[in-house]
Amino acid sequence: MGLLRRSGISDEERARLAPGQHLVRDFPVLHAGTIPYTTPPPDWDLRVWGAGLDGELRWTLDELRAMPAERVVCDIHCVTTWSKLDTVWEGVRLAPLLRELGLRPEASHIVAHAEHGYTANTPLGHAMRDDVLIAHRYDGADLTPEHGGPVRLLVPSLYFWKSAKWLRGIEVLDHDEPGYWERLGYSNTADPWKEERYAF
Repeated sequence: MGLLRRSGISDEERARLAPGQHLVRDFPVLHAGTIPYTTPPPDWDLRVWGAGLDGELRWTLDELRAMPAERVVCDIHCVTTWSKLDTVWEGVRLAPLLRELGLRPEASHIVAHAEHGYTANTPLGHAMRDDVLIAHRYDGADLTPEHGGPVRLLVPSLYFWKSAKWLRGIEVLDHDEPGYWERLGYSNTADPWKEERYAF
């Protein structure tokens, strides 16, 4: 207990760290590739579609920001071993949007499509949780480009690479389709509490 106090980590915080993780107070910036822009292009939109849906929709950034926003407070765990507790996000819940578009019984996964051709797959059971957002605000302000702004996916229950930055689309599939890091050997399921970092 004394060691935890000296290191600035409480017992409660330690209990919330997934296996193999360490606590950070700042917000590390990590991503594949470069930040695509500081201001989104005029034709920016977000598309939701797929074989697992009956319909398809597109929203401009203004339309997305005008939708009723939900607030999620959650812990996030990066595969590079840092965790940040009590992060505060705002955005549109994904599950109601997918249901509204006619989610089919055979739907099993989503694939997040982002700038630079980046993709990340997520099992539908995780994607449909109440804490999954199409997030456009962080800590009371518009999401900054270095953290994925104007819009990123937020999937707190999985390692943070599944929360794709610079989101441009969400595809619903009736099968699994590995994304960018998954094709390079990272885990498809990515549960931090099981330390599912890699596929091997």
